[in-house]
Amino acid sequence: MKPDISIILPVHNNADTIQECIHSILIQTITNFEIIIIDDGSTDTSIDIINQLAGHDSRLTLLQPGRIGLVDALNIGLSHATGDLIARMDGDDIMHPERLEKQYQFLTHNTDTGLISCRAHLFPKNLIKQGYIEYMEWQNNCLTTADINNQIYVESPFAHPSVMFRKTILDQVGVYHKGDFPEDYELWLRFHHAGIKMCKLPDYLLDWRESPNRTSRTDTRYKTTSFDKLRANFLAKDNRIPRDRPIVIWGAGKKSRRRAQLLLQQGFTINAWVDVDPNKIGNTIQGVPVKAHTWLTQTNKPFILNYVNNHGARVEVETYLNQTGYQVGLDYLSVG
Repeated sequence: MKPDISIILPVHNNADTIQECIHSILIQTITNFEIIIIDDGSTDTSIDIINQLAGHDSRLTLLQPGRIGLVDALNIGLSHATGDLIARMDGDDIMHPERLEKQYQFLTHNTDTGLISCRAHLFPKNLIKQGYIEYMEWQNNCLTTADINNQIYVESPFAHPSVMFRKTILDQVGVYHKGDFPEDYELWLRFHHAGIKMCKLPDYLLDWRESPNRTSRTDTRYKTTSFDKLRANFLAKDNRIPRDRPIVIWGAGKKSRRRAQLLLQQGFTINAWVDVDPNKIGNTIQGVPVKAHTWLTQTNKPFILNYVNNHGARVEVETYLNQTGYQVGLDYLSVG
């Protein structure tokens, strides 16, 4: 029988966690799925453990293309997938027993939605630092399609191993791309620009392991400048940025200007910087005046790109704009 769901599970030296991970999949409340495991050149005992488990469950398929890297491993997995739905998983994470069923049921009953995710818990607690706590607080409250569309340039809105999406979408937008950028965030941005509806269940259905060996910590594709360039490239193509309204950037500090410059280099002209620092207000930067935030209370609203990146300060800016009559997605967007 053809599986409903193909689970794509790349593995590289996950001997300490892969048994717990696969066990969490095998005890799901639905059973019609396949697990496609792509070994990315493991040198530990991961494969011995996987072969032992596969000997007891025919739903496991092990592919061993050698050390090819994560993106190629993911795409090989996709090429072998026979299910109509693709679920991602990583070899050190844990699914809650109802994850697949809840996501499958949602996509079955919401045919206009292309991707469904869920909330995630980070663990173990002793390794989680404040930055990740703030990120997960933001991510776990970015739930609806509107939330995701309006905050897509802040951060990646999904834990990669939390998503399930329709395989047919890949015919429209393509598979994972290789480049100097995080492959999952780049794919979500392509989904967004293709008009794919994405949202997130309010349920916590994934335990997402924090580790010093996490790819986002060890791979240069996840450095800050890679995220900044990726955002700017897609933001420059976003038709929500009007061409017939003044454009203002909130955030005149050096870091904000450096990130904004990646967008300005693509042909955008701004009419003002906005800042709350009294030492900057009244000055000009790159020939553009720096205004106080109170200047925004005008009849002819400009379109604002909020480049304030500190989590708490970004929310304060958004709150002020909302209270002043600016609407997210129509009058402003935040950029991480």
